[in-house]
Amino acid sequence: MNELRVGVIGAGTMGTGLAERFAGHGLTVTLIDTDPEQLDSARRNVETFERTSSLLGLAYTPSSNVSELVTYSDQVADLRGVDYVIENVTEDFSVKRDVYSAIDDVCGSQMVLAANTSCIPITRLAGVRSCPENTIGIHFMNPVPKKDTAELIRGRQTGERAVEQTLGLLKRTGIRPIEVNDSAGFVTNRVLMMTINEAAFLVHEGVAQPEQIDDIFRSCFGHASGPLETADLIGIDVILASIDELYKEYGDPKYRACPLLRMMVDSGDTGRKKGVGFYQY
Repeated sequence: MNELRVGVIGAGTMGTGLAERFAGHGLTVTLIDTDPEQLDSARRNVETFERTSSLLGLAYTPSSNVSELVTYSDQVADLRGVDYVIENVTEDFSVKRDVYSAIDDVCGSQMVLAANTSCIPITRLAGVRSCPENTIGIHFMNPVPKKDTAELIRGRQTGERAVEQTLGLLKRTGIRPIEVNDSAGFVTNRVLMMTINEAAFLVHEGVAQPEQIDDIFRSCFGHASGPLETADLIGIDVILASIDELYKEYGDPKYRACPLLRMMVDSGDTGRKKGVGFYQY
């Protein structure tokens, strides 16, 4: 496994974090995104991680040549030759379906493909592949280089080979899996998205300011960060897409997105990555 090569599709916050973590453990990473600006941003972030990782309080000592282990491309064809693929593209089933088709064309349907999705059921995603048994879900936590636990989700048809390869990858990169059954949103996001959504409603209704809400969660419940700080870190656009997906999946009005979230996305105030969300950065 010394030469394990991982393909990561989507060079946003999560994809870049995966590249940092995997390269930090000595794996070769091919990071794919169709947006050249996103790739440039990812490259800068990986280089920053290489320079500053010793200051992050990580549970591992990253490789000294992280930047050398990551290559960047806007062509899915450059995944040819990798051993494992993880996709982190937009939380949109039609987009993911097209990406999965492209992956199978390049890598073959026997390639184990992990969906790092927030809410879309793994069984549904696996169904677009000719060999659904080679699809599995891994819900990594953000920021990936610092989070040593992930949700592992078996789809209805996920095979043991996919599970074994995935467990091997997670062990190699110091991540402890918690296995849960397949369901839209899984465990984390069925709980977290509702907490963030309700916190946004509190701001929208003028009940409290973001600072007050987050202070309560940190001080009273011992959380490392409050729900709105977490929303800014994840990205308000990702939060909204996840809540909309939960509403579409379950049809339950409790998953109705707060209008403030939609307004923030429409105005581009999507959190840390844009410099403004519930907080200024």
